Amino acid sequence: MFIGNFMEIKTFYCNPLRECSYVAWDGTLECVIIDPGFYGERELQRLRDFVKEKGLKPVKILLTHGHFDHVLGLADVAREWHLDAWMHPADREQIVRSGEWCSQLGLAFHPFKGEWHDLADGDTVSFGDTQLKVLATPGHTEGGVCFLCENDGVVFTGDTLFAGSIGRTDHPGGDYDQLMQSLHRKLIPLEGETTVLPGHGPASSIGYERVTNPFLQPA
Repeated sequence: MFIGNFMEIKTFYCNPLRECSYVAWDGTLECVIIDPGFYGERELQRLRDFVKEKGLKPVKILLTHGHFDHVLGLADVAREWHLDAWMHPADREQIVRSGEWCSQLGLAFHPFKGEWHDLADGDTVSFGDTQLKVLATPGHTEGGVCFLCENDGVVFTGDTLFAGSIGRTDHPGGDYDQLMQSLHRKLIPLEGETTVLPGHGPASSIGYERVTNPFLQPA
C-alpha cells in the first residue's frame, strides 16, 4: 500500500502474468482503477470487496497501454461501476490485438462496450482532489503513457519502466529507440524521490533506477 500526502494506492497482482493493477484514491473517496488486469470472478471479487471495505467511489479507468494482460478486466470493471476508459488513441489497435492474443492463449476476453476518452501528452486527468499528469512514453507500444502525480511524488509507468528493467519492444508497435527516448526525456528527469509503480514487479524510485538500472546507463 502506497500512502502519499494526499493519495493512497492499493496494488493488485492479477492474471497469469502477475500484472499490477492499481486503485488510487484520495480523501474524497473517489478513485481511479489503473490497468485493470483482473481475470475471472475471484480476482474481480477481491476488487469489489476492497472498494466496499474502503467506501470508495470508482469514477474512471485509466490505461497506460492496451496489452491484453493490462485490460483483461476492462470490460468487467467498466460494467460493474458503469465506468468509461481513458487511453492514448494510438493504442486502440492494441485492444483489438489483445483479443487475438487471448484467443491464442486460451484466455477469455470480453470486449469493452463503454465510452473511450483520448489522452494526449500533457493532459491532466482528475479524480476527487487529485490530478494526474499524462506523460506520453511510446516505445513499448505506440500509445504508451505514464501517469504522474506531482503532489504525491508517484508515477505509474505501466510497462515503460520496471525495477531494474524496461519494457520489451519486440511485439507489434514496439520501438526500442523510441522507448529509450521516452525514458530519458520523460522519466529520468523526474525528481529522484519519485516512486515508480510499474506494470509488473515491485515498486522502485526514479533515483534508484537512474543509478542501478542497466538500461539507463549512463543516465
